[in-house]
Amino acid sequence: MPVFTSLTPLDWKRRAVKYYPNKIAVIDGDKKFTYQEFSQRTDQLSRALHQSGIRNKDHIAVMLPNTHYMLECFYGICQLGAVMVPLNYRISPADMQYILNHSDAKMLIVDAEYAHFIEEIVDQLTLKQIIIVATDGFTTTLKGIDYEEFLQHAPEIPLPKVEIDERQILTLNYTSGTTSRPKGVMLTHRSNYLNAADFLYHLNVKHDDVYLHTLPMFHANGWGGVWAITAAGATHVCLRKVDPPLIIKLFETLGITLLCGAPTVLNMLVNHPAAKEANIKSNPRMGLAGSPPAAAVIEKAQEILNLEIIHVYGLTETSPFILYCEWKNSFNNKTRDEQATIKARQGIELVFNGETKVVRPNGEEVAWDGEELGEIVTRGNVVMEGYYKDPDKTKEAIVDGWFHTGDLAVIHPDGYIEIRDRAKDIIISGGENISSTEVEGVLYRHPAVL
Repeated sequence: MPVFTSLTPLDWKRRAVKYYPNKIAVIDGDKKFTYQEFSQRTDQLSRALHQSGIRNKDHIAVMLPNTHYMLECFYGICQLGAVMVPLNYRISPADMQYILNHSDAKMLIVDAEYAHFIEEIVDQLTLKQIIIVATDGFTTTLKGIDYEEFLQHAPEIPLPKVEIDERQILTLNYTSGTTSRPKGVMLTHRSNYLNAADFLYHLNVKHDDVYLHTLPMFHANGWGGVWAITAAGATHVCLRKVDPPLIIKLFETLGITLLCGAPTVLNMLVNHPAAKEANIKSNPRMGLAGSPPAAAVIEKAQEILNLEIIHVYGLTETSPFILYCEWKNSFNNKTRDEQATIKARQGIELVFNGETKVVRPNGEEVAWDGEELGEIVTRGNVVMEGYYKDPDKTKEAIVDGWFHTGDLAVIHPDGYIEIRDRAKDIIISGGENISSTEVEGVLYRHPAVL
């Protein structure tokens, strides 16, 4: 009988080391690591964690910016079978406290820059150990172990053998609600693998790509970029903070070919004075998602920065990709304005994720007329296992196997889905529904609006 191995994105590190040991895997400021060196550091982190008592299915919280340390944690924690809990450092200390305790995290790895948030709540935390990543210019009163010392004190012994089931939890990602406590989204090895496969295919990732981590890695695991870039043996470029002139400079000096981010980041880039002086020859591709983008911003990005925009859509609960705006050669004959309008759509189903449609309240699909509004629902390979310790919220979100996104959209005659609003953001005037996205689109085109 054949033996089937579990689907896990962790196996891509093995492949990268096997075929590209001397290729530059990670660039973080002045630091550079080959795939061999990166693998050695992640393996040493695994040893250190194991020595400190971390075992299969234990939870470890991580609050780090986009640095090589954050990348190391994804691999070093998860290859033990442990669960990584990426923490958003932009939320309130009260939410941090809730997440750290609710997630049952046994350990926290935190950047010194963000340690002051933890100082406020440390007495209310149930975790047992804190590891601190030293950062120039920042000190902390937290009692913890320095990250590099933590690695050095672990014996260089073979890694423990861990049998990983593809349906077990890889990461526990918390989403913040406006009126409720953050919910812990359980994402599996399988869902991360298949989402990253979509990232590889639909963003056209190649071995020679140089990927800039503009998008926070804590956000839905960098949309899959933390895994997909390694899978291709491409190069990760870390970016601690979104800094438009630095990003434009990296386009030129490192030849960045791929990045991902929200429309806000794109807007910052195209409106920065450095953009007009830039000489970008790598024709970078940019995966864009997070909120419906204005077509006018996409048009500017194409003209000013020579960016190729690939619009994708998803949620933390779906690992996150479920739609992408597939580009067809026939679109090349359209005007720039018409092309930008198409690129602003969320698009069609991805190859590996499952089925997505727009439905009426009774579950029937809306007409493909670009007018009838319905809710986006999805089912398949990338949908979460559920909300951690919250079966009631899970039942509300997943009905008869379909995850309900809460996003309102239309379907155009060609099958392309276009979001018009969040269900809670729709404007009602005189009994009529008005899309705030359409209003924003008009404003972005006005010459007096930045």
